[in-house]
Amino acid sequence: MLYSRPDCRLCEEMKAELRRAKTRRKTVLTEVNIAADPDLERQYGQSIPVLTINGRLAFKGRLSTAEFERKFSRLTEGEI
Repeated sequence: MLYSRPDCRLCEEMKAELRRAKTRRKTVLTEVNIAADPDLERQYGQSIPVLTINGRLAFKGRLSTAEFERKFSRLTEGEI
């Protein structure tokens, strides 16, 4: 899940890196606009983008395609 907001340069950079990533498993990225939810806005504020994998914090701010591929593989290991 990607927590972001409209007009966020770092969010767009993270989405571009995620589009380049190659994973062995099919992935579905769910994007959540924190500006539409006051609780999420309070929780994340300026600390976006935030990417979780299987409900676990994986990245904040920036990531590289290679970093994502390694962490995604590790956090989804053993899933069917």
